[in-house]
Amino acid sequence: MKIALGQINPTIGDFSGNAAKIIDFARRAQTADAGMILFPELSVCGYPPRDLVERPSFVARNRETVERIAAETPGIAVICGLVTPADSDTGKSAMNSAALLMDGKVAFVQSKMLLPTYDVFDEMRNFAPAKAQELFSFCGNRMALTICEDAWNDKHFWTKRLYTVDPVDTLIRAGGNFVLNISASPFWMGKRELRRDMLASIARQHKVPVVLVNQVGGNDSLVFDGSSLVLNSEGNIVAQGRSFEEDLIFFDSKTLVGDMHEQISGDEASVYSALVLGTRDYMRKCGFQKAIIGLSGGIDSALTAVIAADAVGPENVIGVGMPGPYSSQGSIDDARSLAKNLGIRFELLSISQAFEAYRETLRGVFAGYKEDVTEENIQSRARGTMLMALSNKFGAIVLSTGNKSELGVGYCTLYGDMAGGLAVISDVPKTLVYRLSEYVNSRCAAIPQATLEKPPSAELRPGQKDSDSLPPYEVLDAVLEDYVEDSHPAERIAAAHGFDIEVVRRVMRMVDRAEYKRQQAAPGLKISAKAFGYGRRLPIAAKCEV
Repeated sequence: MKIALGQINPTIGDFSGNAAKIIDFARRAQTADAGMILFPELSVCGYPPRDLVERPSFVARNRETVERIAAETPGIAVICGLVTPADSDTGKSAMNSAALLMDGKVAFVQSKMLLPTYDVFDEMRNFAPAKAQELFSFCGNRMALTICEDAWNDKHFWTKRLYTVDPVDTLIRAGGNFVLNISASPFWMGKRELRRDMLASIARQHKVPVVLVNQVGGNDSLVFDGSSLVLNSEGNIVAQGRSFEEDLIFFDSKTLVGDMHEQISGDEASVYSALVLGTRDYMRKCGFQKAIIGLSGGIDSALTAVIAADAVGPENVIGVGMPGPYSSQGSIDDARSLAKNLGIRFELLSISQAFEAYRETLRGVFAGYKEDVTEENIQSRARGTMLMALSNKFGAIVLSTGNKSELGVGYCTLYGDMAGGLAVISDVPKTLVYRLSEYVNSRCAAIPQATLEKPPSAELRPGQKDSDSLPPYEVLDAVLEDYVEDSHPAERIAAAHGFDIEVVRRVMRMVDRAEYKRQQAAPGLKISAKAFGYGRRLPIAAKCEV
């Protein structure tokens, strides 16, 4: 039998819109003679719904929507993810479930057993786990229907397992011979390869085909890459969906021959695609059509502007140059050139007069004090105020332009350059910013060469360079990766890279002290294994002696 994978981009809480997508994809699959179509985890309500599942009306809409989908898709079996009520002694009122719809009704329901609580996941907060797994029969096979994490506990793949049970192993031992996995598995660098290798291990170990349909699209900080897969019992890929876009994929359940759609490869191309998709969906799903970006002439704002133009079209992006008393003419020219290359609107609004007004107002209370970082931050905050005024007037979202290196050590200004509704590159280290910018220019030379070549500077005092306050970015980013993503101690980091241990300790102290800033930052798009945000939960008022 021909089976289809409906790799769709749902919106959280948009029951009517998500149902329309599911029904449309199901009808297209049926027209192509498919007997079954699979949709991603919680595709009916969107993933992750978080505390929305605590609302009884939200749970009820899931069931009502599924019943409507079943009634409107006769003649094809549909598997989709939804929230169901929980009959549980855990105190949780809902379950993360998958429903098989056949002949106009709900024929089978299986709930998720393994509920992740690491990184960005907190499903134990919202859901009760399934107490048992069951098989269902279809097209001559005993189908093992699993939901995302249920397939992530294979003892032959993981050296350390997070759970004592393996739902896939249990279902195979019960007679299952075909593994189906509906997922909402977020993207980060290396995740697709990890996911593929893990599924291949399951297929080879149990000698069964494995099918994964994965959500695509951006929801808040998370970007889902799709990249759905079908593997044969040898672990070879026999069908696959595109990355970072909706797709409909077909394969034959007997011959295991299917569509092989091209996937984006390479870190730079994949990360760039994720950032474009995440920006587009964040804006679209929040109701914004236009974006505003402060263009400094530097590389961070340049990359952010390119991403925004690709995400929503250059006609919907406004670049704003805001020179101050220490801005170089070269930076102003670079910002204007970038805007011209991208075809975006450009406005030049000086902050010098506003900065002088602040200094005059504060002159008396600051008498006897030397100018320092206070005056630097006033310039940054004047720019933030300008951008937010434009945002209010034009109904456009401000995209902040700080990178992960700056956010990591607090080299950023609260209510200044951190102002905005989405921090597009806040999970992109500075060294990767340069690599992404080179990738962008390899396709079309949008970013001025001078922007790529000049030393990074905030231009908030005469002759200022980032290197005045920070270690070289090659050193800083290596320390941040080891400390933030892997929690390695200073001694191990220094020894691994040959760094001065005092430099490493200084960076670590800066990271710890900047936690209060990060918890006030705009949401950022996750592209690394450990991003700042709700996947990294640390106290602010703490002494870090470890």
